[in-house]
Amino acid sequence: MVDLTPANVAVAAEQAAGRVAGLVRKTPLQYSPQFSDDLGAEIYFKLENLQHTGSFKLRGAANRLMTMTASERDNGCVAASSGNHGAAVAYAMQKLNTRGVIFVPQQTSSTKVAAIRSYGGTVEYFGTDGLDTEQHARQFAEANGMAYLSPYNDEQVIAGQGTCGIEIRQQLPAVDDIFVAVGGGGLISGVASVLKASNPDIMAYGCQPEASAVMARSLAAGEILDLPSTPTLSDGTAGGIEADSATFPLCRELVDEFAVVNEDEIAECMRLFIDRQQQLLEGAAGVAIAGMMRHREAITGRKVVVVICGGNISRNTLRKVI
Repeated sequence: MVDLTPANVAVAAEQAAGRVAGLVRKTPLQYSPQFSDDLGAEIYFKLENLQHTGSFKLRGAANRLMTMTASERDNGCVAASSGNHGAAVAYAMQKLNTRGVIFVPQQTSSTKVAAIRSYGGTVEYFGTDGLDTEQHARQFAEANGMAYLSPYNDEQVIAGQGTCGIEIRQQLPAVDDIFVAVGGGGLISGVASVLKASNPDIMAYGCQPEASAVMARSLAAGEILDLPSTPTLSDGTAGGIEADSATFPLCRELVDEFAVVNEDEIAECMRLFIDRQQQLLEGAAGVAIAGMMRHREAITGRKVVVVICGGNISRNTLRKVI
């Protein structure tokens, strides 16, 4: 992998936007009067919960697959995912007539597994932590001569996620603050690279659950740490980070501040969004809203975008939240 910089990620995202336009939906940027009145700011939600497959992950998966050679696609693809990346890869493979297998951790929600299978993906279970699953999937891909599609540690995946930032820039040219849930860091690396290329003064907030704040704690330590994760509503961001991840130096340069929130905050913000916006969201999106609420004083009077990264939530989890 080449040494990525925010500048070349921004350029690659521009190229990706044209490439994936036929597979990826341009999602709404919705102004929220209630959140705006509550916080004394202009609050907008980027509704990736309305994306095909219900998550931003389709952007990166589509771009990665579309930059592969025909022979690579013919050999098949392998992905590792807690659900959303797997569904995105399965959807994109179906559209591009490519076969593959998706490895998921044992605790992955049945809703997300069902979604992967509904798009024609073959699902295999392995491990209890996202990092374990990724390592196994890489080994499987290598042993079988197949291409591995990382959920975040890939320049074309990061560029694909950056197309979300391109849409935000088109929909609201003047943005002051962006709040993004962080797992492996692909989404915030792509979005912040694009937005800061136009306006370096934009504040980029990375949001993580206390139960799995690997990126925040690794950046604080100056190196990628091998940390355990405990159960969290934000299953989409849970798990470790690969030792050579390209997102680590990108996040170090791009993320201005981290908000690490607890499970009560996540659940309360999910309830607020459901009540006020009348839409479903998953736990990772609740993390981004909770991060914004943590910084309510800092964002007063500013134009704020929160990325609602996905809406794939199981009935059981929804019952616990509401």
